[in-house]
Amino acid sequence: MANTLDSGPVSPLIADLYARAAATPRPAQRPGPDASAQERADAMAEVYMPIDPVAGRMLYSLVRATRPEIVVEFGMSFGISTLHLAAAVRDNGVGRVVTTEMSAAKIAAATATFAEAGLADVIEVLAGDALETLAALPGPVGLVLLDGWKELYLPVLEILEPRLPSGALVIADNASHAGAQPYLERVREPARGYVSVNFPSKADDSMELSCRV
Repeated sequence: MANTLDSGPVSPLIADLYARAAATPRPAQRPGPDASAQERADAMAEVYMPIDPVAGRMLYSLVRATRPEIVVEFGMSFGISTLHLAAAVRDNGVGRVVTTEMSAAKIAAATATFAEAGLADVIEVLAGDALETLAALPGPVGLVLLDGWKELYLPVLEILEPRLPSGALVIADNASHAGAQPYLERVREPARGYVSVNFPSKADDSMELSCRV
């Protein structure tokens, strides 16, 4: 059976991106709390913020298992997690990945990577504010990865929620971040229509996996 994730050209590209991420220092100062989302995106335009490699393989497996028609990613960065999602879509033979990003520099770099990986035809990049670009997205959305600014997790969920059918999965990275707390309160309340589980993803962080019921 096909496994694009572990073969060329996708596998060496992912390895190279992780190597670049490890070699790129984090900025000494991050934008303050009063900075806009665009200002923060521009300030972090050269910073890799990759998903953990094990989590990336989990994303691939979840997409393969659920075969969603539309996968939504909030927060593309340089496209490492996007490659995992798109490889699974390619191997399923159905679906597309819709990803969002505000940094023009990251969009240019990731778009070139997607073309080199041979996955550009299954990836749609929405440039700009996700709260605006996702508003017109058609459904149904079968899987969502939240990996952008944490305080926007809940607003993004609220935009997508009408298009989440029963069985849809929502995965939130960096769930231990304080900004994600309002989102966690929402998906952990059974009356809101989710079954959620939290699990470690890094030494000091976690992911939240929620199923729409």
